[in-house]
Amino acid sequence: MSQQVQGVVAPGKNEPVRVETIIVPDPGPGEAVVKVQACGVCHTDLHYKQGAINDDFPFLLGHEAAGVVESVGAGVTDVAPGDFVVLNWRAVCGHCRACLRGRPWYCFATHNAEQKMTLTDGTELSPALGIGAFAEKTLVAAGQCTKVDPAVSPAVAGLLGCGVMAGIGAAINTGQVGRGDSVAVIGCGGVGDAAVVGARLAGAARIIAVDIDDRKLETAKKMGATHTVNSRSGDPVEAIRELTGGFGADVVIEAVGRPETYEQAFYARDLAGTVVLVGVPTPEMKLELPLLDVFGRGGALKSSWYGDCLPSRDFPMLIDLHQQGRIDLSAFVTETIGLGDIEKAFARMREGDVLRSVVQF
Repeated sequence: MSQQVQGVVAPGKNEPVRVETIIVPDPGPGEAVVKVQACGVCHTDLHYKQGAINDDFPFLLGHEAAGVVESVGAGVTDVAPGDFVVLNWRAVCGHCRACLRGRPWYCFATHNAEQKMTLTDGTELSPALGIGAFAEKTLVAAGQCTKVDPAVSPAVAGLLGCGVMAGIGAAINTGQVGRGDSVAVIGCGGVGDAAVVGARLAGAARIIAVDIDDRKLETAKKMGATHTVNSRSGDPVEAIRELTGGFGADVVIEAVGRPETYEQAFYARDLAGTVVLVGVPTPEMKLELPLLDVFGRGGALKSSWYGDCLPSRDFPMLIDLHQQGRIDLSAFVTETIGLGDIEKAFARMREGDVLRSVVQF
């Protein structure tokens, strides 16, 4: 029997979000209903509201979440009612060419729930990243549920569902930061700070945080940055080179998603170094680089999708490291809020006042 719950809906481009009653159907084959316990407020949710992702309004926002499986549909065997899970937006299929080649983190046929959640008048909702977790309960594909240790705080666990995993994975999985490497991270919001944590975890010797906000640079230092550069007051490329013996960093992680900062990342790396783009650009952005420089500098230019993570492998591992005290995921939670506070959280995000606001239920 379908259920009525409260959820946060973006009704149209740049319109204020609203708390609405939504209808959550019973799970069908391969689906699960999850009682959401916490959901982080991510930049991607703001992008949905602004129409920067697509125009499939109205959206049911929220995707960076953890909760408890309430019910499952036919054929679901990997999770069961009562399981504590982190929701992930890339449920691998196991059958596409990437999965069959042993690279499921590149899965080209990720799946979501087949059924739609709706408003009470029957209007179908588009769940953000196929999840829609700014709601008391949500319907997802069962493969989007990853079991983790239930002893961890839901507010902490949920952040692995997007931003924290994206940043840590950009360093460890995509950038393949190694012991003794030098790493520069351009853009020190939640994703950039997570990249700092990932670089430290991988054993980087020098971690250079770059931003235009001194508050963010101070936070990056607490997360493990060894040096900071305010790019508003000087050329970050020259600063990074000075801090790396004149050569540039082995790995530069661009966590902004703008052509200007990507060009800085490109020229701030050492010869044969790696650039990792984890910041998400908007559709109209263009990049122009001399092709000779692309050839002559060698190395690798990579994009990081969701930190190139495999949720079933990476989520439990990172929760274990947090529980052991080897990384502090709770440091990313700036504040906990209610469903009615999303607009205020978006404003605080734009002002750079938070790493993460987390809705708790």
